[in-house]
Amino acid sequence: MPLHVPPAPAPALRSVLAALGSPTAVREARTPALRSAQGPLSPEHPLPVHVLDGSGPGGLAPTTRLAAWRFQIRGAERAIAAADTMLTPDGWTFSHFFEGPYIASTELALRQAEAVSTHYQPRLLSIPELYMLALWLHEDTEADASTGSPAPADLLVPLAPAPPGIAAHRPHQVADLLPVITTRITPGPGPLLGSPA
Repeated sequence: MPLHVPPAPAPALRSVLAALGSPTAVREARTPALRSAQGPLSPEHPLPVHVLDGSGPGGLAPTTRLAAWRFQIRGAERAIAAADTMLTPDGWTFSHFFEGPYIASTELALRQAEAVSTHYQPRLLSIPELYMLALWLHEDTEADASTGSPAPADLLVPLAPAPPGIAAHRPHQVADLLPVITTRITPGPGPLLGSPA
């Protein structure tokens, strides 16, 4: 398998397992699919979620920061929800359950990535300004999953729904897609002095 999935921090996994075992946490989750699921539920495919912080100082390459570890929650046949964990002063802890189109889209993107011959470390890249989430296939399979920025040869696979003009589930090299993303999230120059704007 060409995907080298980094191990999630043990406390993150334990907190998700504890939440899945808590009738209160499952019942109060805003995830009808999770509340109505029959049979055992299991957390799978842990992925670090990095947030793109825009371009760095002086127009340098965009920086990212680790925001969460996300687990797909598998029911009998497929992923029906996801669980996010967050880093607190006491370590990794369960944050919330959720569902929506990114669950199935993440599964599809992971299956597509497993079919390629190149080895990658899978991550998720969130671009909040565009309401965009992408599977980030990092070339350095031995890298610390909690750090780093997209390298030019890494691949980004936008998940559905993708922003207008960006095709979902089509792999793009970071060198090609990142300039498009940063152009969209970087504010343009303000009005010229003396202009009516």
